[in-house]
Amino acid sequence: MAAPHSRDREAIQKQIQLDWVNREYIEVITVSIKKITDFLNSFDLSCRSKLAILNEKLTTLERKIDYLEACVTKGETLT
Repeated sequence: MAAPHSRDREAIQKQIQLDWVNREYIEVITVSIKKITDFLNSFDLSCRSKLAILNEKLTTLERKIDYLEACVTKGETLT
């Protein structure tokens, strides 16, 4: 049978091992959250850029439509 001192030592070693397992698990989660955050930030920048380009194209098309509508309303021909 193990001596009381030996049992205390084993209990402490188990606690230390569990602590390291928990720390490693927390590290994995932390790294995963950082990767997700980096991806989302990159995705946000990409989407904002593409939406800005689309907005410029839509604005240009709207101006052309306004011009064409004005020409048709005045009865002018497109030359």
